[in-house]
Amino acid sequence: MDGVPNPLRRLTLEQLRRRTSMKWRTYPEDVLPLWVAEMDVPLDEPVAQAIRDAVALGDTGYPAGTAYAEALSDFASTRWSWDGLAVERTAIVPDVMLGIVEMLKLVSGPGDPVVVNSPVYPPFYQFVGNMGRQVVEAELGADGRIDFEVLEDVFARVRKGAARPAYLLCSPHNPTGAIHSADELADVAALARTYGVRVVADEIHAPLMAGGATFVPYLSVPGAGSGLSLMSASKAWNLAGLKAAVALAGPDATDDLARLPEEVGHGPSHVGVIAHTAALRDGGAWLDALLTGLDDNRRLLAQLLAEVLPAVRYEPAQATYLAWLDCRALDLPGDPADVFLERGRVALNSGVPFGTGGAGFVRLNLATSPELITEAVRRMAAAVD
Repeated sequence: MDGVPNPLRRLTLEQLRRRTSMKWRTYPEDVLPLWVAEMDVPLDEPVAQAIRDAVALGDTGYPAGTAYAEALSDFASTRWSWDGLAVERTAIVPDVMLGIVEMLKLVSGPGDPVVVNSPVYPPFYQFVGNMGRQVVEAELGADGRIDFEVLEDVFARVRKGAARPAYLLCSPHNPTGAIHSADELADVAALARTYGVRVVADEIHAPLMAGGATFVPYLSVPGAGSGLSLMSASKAWNLAGLKAAVALAGPDATDDLARLPEEVGHGPSHVGVIAHTAALRDGGAWLDALLTGLDDNRRLLAQLLAEVLPAVRYEPAQATYLAWLDCRALDLPGDPADVFLERGRVALNSGVPFGTGGAGFVRLNLATSPELITEAVRRMAAAVD
């Protein structure tokens, strides 16, 4: 790891409690927060230096140029062996979810259906609903992966009477952490083409692969030329507070992206663009150290659950730093997340807001120290005794 220490072991609980972000200020101090997607890490030094340099220069104006997209293109080539990220078919957007909203505006209209694979990231429901589209669920299979029979049935149904249906693909999938294979993504593209459904892919977790896993960009597979994608360095380098993301268009969606209103490009933070660009260009060693630490944490969580909470089913994910825990066998009197919070003082995400298939599950954020994971599982076990 070129001498980069595990970022997940760098900060103490006392240091973390000094943070003023959502993860550490939503609950009282006696609660261990392992919920929202913030990582308990310091910034990678090249990223921090890029921010310091910008502030020292007073370089805090409006964003401009293609440096972010160029860095992402180089990263995609190095990490995913994908040389098809065309900088001329990109645009900077405020963040991934606001970018999704803008992409859906380009390919669908008010009242049109937007298909999602439930259980899925809760803001999909919130943002899509707030923009006047109808969310239609295509539930994942029992293995937490896309069920193509279900997906085709839903595509056929939404095509009837809908002017411009869309499919909001989560890749890698949040919360299950599944990586869609090249064959699966090609099947998605084929179905979308058959039924006239436009695909918008949320690929924000793409850099966060477990050991031995490989990410496949949606726009890299055959037939995906009309697709749109959103990518960002925010999840992998913990930059959610520095807003910036990149929208990517397949070759057949160039005209769609060209209709993106100019003012959307004014929304990202210029300092955010600088930070994200530095992460992609110079943050590889730090990312590798993080990924190794996350692999260790996945193994630790599996071991701890087997020892003290064997009724909780957990399959270590192929990607993301999230763990999707099946607590249904605990037969608790209510939502498991409520029980773990009230009785154990551990904050996890309830599975209910993730949509159909989420009840009885909780999502746990693994991007913290092994000590906090160990303490959290101890508290969870005590909560159900």
